[in-house]
Amino acid sequence: MNVLGLDLSITATGIAYPDGTLDTLRPQAAGDHRLDEIANAVGDAAEDTDVVVIEGPVSNVRSPGTNVILGMVHGVVRRELIRRGVPYAIVPPTVLKKYATGRGTATKADMRVALIKRADIDERDDNRVDAWWLRAAALDAYNTPLIDMPKTNRDALNSVEWPGLPDQDAA
Repeated sequence: MNVLGLDLSITATGIAYPDGTLDTLRPQAAGDHRLDEIANAVGDAAEDTDVVVIEGPVSNVRSPGTNVILGMVHGVVRRELIRRGVPYAIVPPTVLKKYATGRGTATKADMRVALIKRADIDERDDNRVDAWWLRAAALDAYNTPLIDMPKTNRDALNSVEWPGLPDQDAA
């Protein structure tokens, strides 16, 4: 299964490609023109994928402007995926953290340590770490796991609407 993992950001989007390679997209454009650059790069990366998995936005009460910007990035990326006919799933940050570490309140450092322990990957870029876990979560949800995860961690994925899978909550 070809899965693309995305940790969206206006300045540094983490990408986990279907072949397992990781990258960070740092737009070269200025201002709102970064939105177009991000949407086009993600759309191109999503070609020939079965699903794109995106970390959902988190509300930052201390910095409401960040919420607006991240919402704009999510909007243009989702619009581009819809335009190209690429299905996508949104994984809330707490669900991703629970899947990776067993705790929905895990820190960035906890996510990195879990990646080292579970997959023997020492990645220092937090954006790439999250993108890797997003791709791993989707592959696990579609029964093609990259690594063996505890059932309690895997159960967190049941709250996500995965395109092409029956509604897990209805069971």
